[in-house]
Amino acid sequence: MMARKPFWETKSLNQMTVPEWESLCDGCGLCCLVRFEDEDTGEIIPTRVHCQLFDEHRCSCKDYPNRRKTVPDCIKLTPHNIETLEWMPPSCAYRRLHEGKTLPDWHPLVTGDPDSTHKAGVSVRDQTVSELSFEDPEDALDFVATDLMIDKGDQAYDPED
Repeated sequence: MMARKPFWETKSLNQMTVPEWESLCDGCGLCCLVRFEDEDTGEIIPTRVHCQLFDEHRCSCKDYPNRRKTVPDCIKLTPHNIETLEWMPPSCAYRRLHEGKTLPDWHPLVTGDPDSTHKAGVSVRDQTVSELSFEDPEDALDFVATDLMIDKGDQAYDPED
C-alpha cells in the first residue's frame, strides 16, 4: 500500500483548513520581531527586538487570539497576503510553500517534534529583547540582526546536534 502524502504536499495554501494552516507555523518567532524599512532604499532591517506580546522562551504569542487588540498593526498572515510580505523569513513554511519549495527537514510537521525548530538553531528562543524595554522605538536599531534573514530552510537537520 502506498503511503499517503502529507497535506502540505497535496493542498495549496488556499485549500488548507484553519488547523492545517496554523500547523504550518514552525514556532521560530522570526515574524514577531520588530523591523524597520529604510525610507531611501526600501530595505527591510530586522532586529532582535520582539513584539510586546511575544514570549521569548516559548517562542509564541502570549495572546494570539486577541493580539490585534493590543498590537493593532500585527499582520494576520493569510494565503492572500503571503506574496506581499517580503519581510517574512526565507525559512518560513508559509513563504516556502508559496514559492513552491518543501518544508525544511527540521520543521515540526516533518520531524514530529515540536522543539525541532529550536534544536535546529533556527528559532530566536531566548535571543531577543522586548520592545517595551525602550523609551524610544528607534533604539531597537541598536539590535539590528541581518543574520536572522539568512535562509535556513535547506539546512540539514540532525536532532543529535
